[in-house]
This record gives sequence, structure tokens and C-alpha cells, in this order.
Amino acid sequence: MNAPNEQEWLQAAQRFDPEALAAIYDYYSPRLYAYAMRLLGNRDLAEECVAETFARFLHALHVGHGPRQQLQAYLYRTAHNWITDRYRRQPPPSLNTDDIDLSTGTPNPETSLETAWMRQRLRRALWQLTPDQRQVILLRFVEDLDNETVAAVLQKPVGAVKALQHRALVALRRILEREVENVPNPS
Repeated sequence: MNAPNEQEWLQAAQRFDPEALAAIYDYYSPRLYAYAMRLLGNRDLAEECVAETFARFLHALHVGHGPRQQLQAYLYRTAHNWITDRYRRQPPPSLNTDDIDLSTGTPNPETSLETAWMRQRLRRALWQLTPDQRQVILLRFVEDLDNETVAAVLQKPVGAVKALQHRALVALRRILEREVENVPNPS
């Protein structure tokens, strides 16, 4: 699917045009799901996040609010707020190895377990950043959004986003290095 003309979609969505609403959902839901999955590590919660994001979007349109521009930024901000609220109520779960498929259909069970462990480690490290730092890292490097869109999501100037990104990378490196230093030596 080609990149959307957000302004046309927004104008049509404000009129509750079913085709525009379906196109918005079809285009953004896989991206929002992947974003939520990276942060939550749980398919059911990621699906709930996407559903709630679009429910909030539709409600905002219904009451005459919602985005007037920057649809993508609005949706990511809504998803991020839902995830943040979720973690305020219940902290992120630790890695449960029972959830990892170690069946013979997996080419290498050790690799699957190591990959899952690395994802969990990175997820824990990201949650040690400030919410804005975490969001900048995910939006810039995982979602591959440009600085202008990230600035719109965070409702900050582009220069502030660049500074946040720099501080976030320094902090993330420090967190991960500290974690490596604290790993017991098996010898």
C-alpha cells in the first residue's frame, strides 16, 4: 500500500467516510501493532492497544476533536499513552520461558531462546529510559519515522527531539553496559 495522503484521509474521516476509515485502519494498524508488540511483548495486549487506539480515534472524531493534521503522529501518541497507562497499572512482565516455542519445528531452540532473552533485555532497558526518550528511540530507529514526525508525536520542537535522541542513546548504552557488567561469569 502506498503512503497515504493524510490530509485527505483526515478530512474524509471527519465525515465518517467508511472507505477512508478502513484505509486508515488498514494502513496504520499493522504498524501500531508492531510498535505495541515491541513494547509489550504480548500479542493480546498489542491487539488490545491497537483496538483501543482506533476506538479513541473514532471517539475523538465523534465529539469533534482528534487530529487536524499529523494523523500518524496522533495515532502513535495515542498508542504510546495507552501503553504507558498500562504499565502504570501493572509493570512489564519478566520473561516467561514457557511462552517460547521450543518445538522441533524451530530451526535452533537455543537461538530462539537467546533472541527472546535479548528482546526482553532490550525491552527492560527501554523501560528504564524516560517515556519521551523511550518513545524517541522506538519511533526513530524501530518505526523509522523522521524527526519532524517524531516531533509531532511528542509535541516538541525538532531540536528537542534530537537532544532527547542523543540523551536516550547515551542512557541506553549505559544501562546495557551496566547489565553486561553484572552478568555472573560462568567459569
